[in-house]
Amino acid sequence: MDKLTVDQTIIDRAPRVHMGRRELLLGLAAGTVIPLTAGCETSDGFGQFLVSDAQIQQASQAAWSEALQSEPVSRDPSMRRRVERVGNRMVPVSGLTQYDWEFVVFDSDTENAWVLPNGKVAFYRGLLDNMRNEDEIAVVMGHEIGHVRRNHAAQRARQQAAAGIGLAVVNVGLGAAEVENAAQWGAVLGAGLTFGVLLPYSRQHEFEADQLGVDYMHGAGYRPSQSITFWEGMMARSRGRSRPPAFLSTHPSNSQRMDALRQHIQARGYA
Repeated sequence: MDKLTVDQTIIDRAPRVHMGRRELLLGLAAGTVIPLTAGCETSDGFGQFLVSDAQIQQASQAAWSEALQSEPVSRDPSMRRRVERVGNRMVPVSGLTQYDWEFVVFDSDTENAWVLPNGKVAFYRGLLDNMRNEDEIAVVMGHEIGHVRRNHAAQRARQQAAAGIGLAVVNVGLGAAEVENAAQWGAVLGAGLTFGVLLPYSRQHEFEADQLGVDYMHGAGYRPSQSITFWEGMMARSRGRSRPPAFLSTHPSNSQRMDALRQHIQARGYA
C-alpha cells in the first residue's frame, strides 16, 4: 500500500482530544476508544487512539449533514432519478444492504463524486453532464460502493489517527465535536475535496474499488466494457488543463487504471 502523504496544515488544523484518566477508562470500557499500540504517548502518559466503527459512522453522518447544508443540491429531478436508479440496482449486488443508502446530486460544475462509509453517495452535475449513459454512471457508482465494501475509509481514518489528524473522529465518538469540524471528518472519511482538503486513498484502494465496481456493474446488468470508455473520456477531457478534474486528482494515472481494468475484465470473462 502506498504511504499516504498529509499536508502539514491539515495536521495543524485537526482537533485534538484531551481526556483524563476517568474519561479514558470509560471510553475503553464502552468500546468508543481503541488504544493504539505502544509507542505513541501523549504528554500525560496516555497513548493516542484509533477510532471505532461506531465513531466512523457518527462522523460520516455529521459530514453528510454538513455537506447537504453547504452544497447546493440539484433541483433537476431527472438527474437525481438517474443516479438513484443506478445506485438502487447496484447496492443489492454488493451485499451492503445494511446501510441507509442515499444518492444526491450537487449542482456544481465540479467533475467529482464521493461516498461516505455510511452509504451516502454524492455526484456532481459537472461529472454527470459528461456521462453518455447509465453504464458510465454505474462505473463511478460501483467504484464508490467498492470503497465502502473494502472499508477503505476506516482504514484511512485509523492510519490518520495514528498520524495525529484522525482525532476529529474520536471527538465525535465522545460527543465533544461540533459540525464545524466536518472539514477534518470529510478529509479522513473520503469527502475531503468537498470541504477543501485532499487526503487521497492509496493506489491499492483505488484499484480495488475499480475492480469491485466492475464486478457490481456486471452483476447489476451494466456493461463492464463501459468502464474503459468512461476513463478514456476522462483522459481526453483532462488534456490541456492546468489541473485535472477533481475525480482524477487523487487517483492513479488513467493509463494504469485502464490497463488494470482491461486485465480484470478479461480475467473475469466479462463482455
